[in-house]
Amino acid sequence: MAYILNIETSTTNCSVSLSKEGETLVLKEDNSKDYSHAERLHVYIDEVLKEAEMLLQDIDAVAVSKGPGSYTGLRIGVSTAKGLCFSADKPLISISTLEALAHQVKTNKGVIIPMLDARRMEVYSAVFDDEFKSIREIQAQILDELSFVEYLEQGKVFFVGNGIEKTKMLINHPNAVFVEGKLPSANEMSMLAYNKYKKSDIEDVAYFEPYYLKDFIALKPKPKV
Repeated sequence: MAYILNIETSTTNCSVSLSKEGETLVLKEDNSKDYSHAERLHVYIDEVLKEAEMLLQDIDAVAVSKGPGSYTGLRIGVSTAKGLCFSADKPLISISTLEALAHQVKTNKGVIIPMLDARRMEVYSAVFDDEFKSIREIQAQILDELSFVEYLEQGKVFFVGNGIEKTKMLINHPNAVFVEGKLPSANEMSMLAYNKYKKSDIEDVAYFEPYYLKDFIALKPKPKV
């Protein structure tokens, strides 16, 4: 019997779940626009364990959403997960953020494109079929009117994630379906983490780093007036 603590911090949604055999038992999350992960993450971890009447030592593994996504959010989530693994001597499992996001779409026909907002007209995206098998690897891409046209011409395409706001401004195709209001969540991580746990597909806690996809660029502070 496997209990896994799942941590998702790649966007504004600070999300923690505790799962048993791939089924979410307890979920705590908050989508504050101000990235409150540093304040809320440890609180949610404590609350999830308390509600499940468990201690950190009782779980079997820690799973973390590895990215792509917010640089700061990913750093907080991965650092916290690694700290928990070190302190409790538990294995670390990493989950693709976009793969977990794709699982929020339920369809038996069509293509699923999870996408997360990047800078300007850029998004992080991947492409999955209706059984969540990867069709195209994760990319950072600049959107235009012809983006994803090869999939749209073949059938329904379900766009999901906070990158769809940009996409809706450019893509006007009858096969485009925009799934509103969805962000990566620890809820969808539960089964993915359990599947990896069963295969002993774990990370080296000492050397694991988030998947940023591209280098972090620090913005220069605006000059004071």
